[in-house]
Amino acid sequence: MFLRTESVGRTRFAVTDRHGGRSGTPYDTLNLGGHVGDRPEAVAENRRRVAAAAGVSPDHLLFMRQVHGTGVAVVDRPWAAQATLPEVDALVTATPDLAVAVLVADCTPVLLAAHDPDVVAVAHAGRQGMAAGVVGATLEVMRSLGARPGRVTAFVGPSICGRCYEVPPALQAEVAAVEPVARSTTRAGTAGLDVRAGIVAQLLSAGVETVEVDPTCTLESPDLYSYRRDGVTGRFAGIALIAGDESARAGG
Repeated sequence: MFLRTESVGRTRFAVTDRHGGRSGTPYDTLNLGGHVGDRPEAVAENRRRVAAAAGVSPDHLLFMRQVHGTGVAVVDRPWAAQATLPEVDALVTATPDLAVAVLVADCTPVLLAAHDPDVVAVAHAGRQGMAAGVVGATLEVMRSLGARPGRVTAFVGPSICGRCYEVPPALQAEVAAVEPVARSTTRAGTAGLDVRAGIVAQLLSAGVETVEVDPTCTLESPDLYSYRRDGVTGRFAGIALIAGDESARAGG
């Protein structure tokens, strides 16, 4: 169910894989995306299982309607019943036991945790979001809640790698004009993009000193969903939360 988990103080990071859920082909099995054509009841059960594994109630696992932009929402309580999800690409919270989640299937999940005070965030940073500056926008909102970039730990999760992400040369040049380190060459020797490299550069430029990168490529890994590889497929999630007092004690 979890490809990776991390704990830093009271904060928790997790990245799901595609195993341990109820979805059938081609979403098998732990699809968390409700917008990809999967059965709603399967998605709801998958989200319930992930919430339980993360130690929160299902209504405390919060998603957003991602639009490949730079919008950021601050959340301090579960969504109201039948609420319309905010059209943003980052969620920030300082509320314990409220898990914020980002859905991906080649784009990069960026998980952020600040300490003293505790603030966590998730950001959806694909090619468009990275170039537009969603990471910087998220850090600015965290700063408004008292977080200092030098006390932020960033986890850059699995995404399509620069050796697999082929793009037209003109698009490569457009993105590289914003983040030169994002320019890459694919295994086939064609123009490519390394979105993760661009995100790391942005984090360091913003003053984040602790940056961890998962090198897993979604297109190469059968344990993860990849839109570019499969077309119709599911979504996995990056999750961040601040553990409440009981959860923190349980986690050591």
